[in-house]
Amino acid sequence: MTTIKESIHPGEFLLSEGAGSISREAINVAAGEALPAGQVLGLVSASGEFAPYSPAAEDGSEVAVAILFAGLASSDIVRRGRAVVRLAEVSEAHLTGLDLDGEKALGKQFIIVR
Repeated sequence: MTTIKESIHPGEFLLSEGAGSISREAINVAAGEALPAGQVLGLVSASGEFAPYSPAAEDGSEVAVAILFAGLASSDIVRRGRAVVRLAEVSEAHLTGLDLDGEKALGKQFIIVR
């Protein structure tokens, strides 16, 4: 029997968020590989584009600042997406790329990891 694993649904990582759409923003995501919903993101200082959070980077993406709301396909150009950037509680088990420093940085955005 073949086992099929369902991917994370858009926003599935959210436990609670601010009223209306105060927790989310439309963002530009740097060109690159496919990203799942729940990907922790950093902000590349030079371009102002979001990229996967990478603690070893030195371009701004070493600081976690947001979480991708819905997955994005791979692309050679900048992609448009939505991210949770403030005032939310999220499920740690549904996030991709999170470490302790990332969790602390998200807390400064009032994104609380449970």
